[in-house]
Amino acid sequence: MFNYIRNLITGDNKRENWAALTLLIGAGIALLASLVLSIESLEIAKKPDVVLGCDLNSVVSCGGVARHWSATLAGFPNAFIGLFTLPVMLTIAVALLSRVKFPRWFMICAQIGASLGVVFAAWMLYMSLIEIGMLCPWCLVTDIGMLLIFYGLTRYNILINVITGHKLKQFVRKGYDTLVLALIIVTITMVIILKFGDQLF
Repeated sequence: MFNYIRNLITGDNKRENWAALTLLIGAGIALLASLVLSIESLEIAKKPDVVLGCDLNSVVSCGGVARHWSATLAGFPNAFIGLFTLPVMLTIAVALLSRVKFPRWFMICAQIGASLGVVFAAWMLYMSLIEIGMLCPWCLVTDIGMLLIFYGLTRYNILINVITGHKLKQFVRKGYDTLVLALIIVTITMVIILKFGDQLF
């Protein structure tokens, strides 16, 4: 076990390993958040006026977001989509860390899935912050998880040439993609503070 961890951190494929580990962490926390949100959706379905554990005030309210039409875009709670899809990403991450080599077509399909997922998460974040005007803590955890999934899988696919391009590989090898991820997270944090700061603190 110790040798495996040492090879993960310092081995020849450490960049790929770290990308797969990021994918694993993102899928894990997003799946946990989706599970909690799914349970809360069922509670609301049983008792529409229920007060959820994360309904703290008029701004921080999982229930307020969950009762908006955008939370059931496909006719059922959006969190159920995460329960169906995130275990796939979790399995892919574990397999990659175990040095399983998937066919290129499979990794492209996984990349498309991660891309659609992060776009959907971005739309839900926009709806929550701008249209609904409330914060759902578990939704934010899901959003961060989706960002990590997209970041980790994209980085991995670029490093192993599933996504080709010399400039893209140099971009990743110099860590600029990590900088972009950090800037996105900082920007989201600043938007939340600027919009809700007076009501949060």
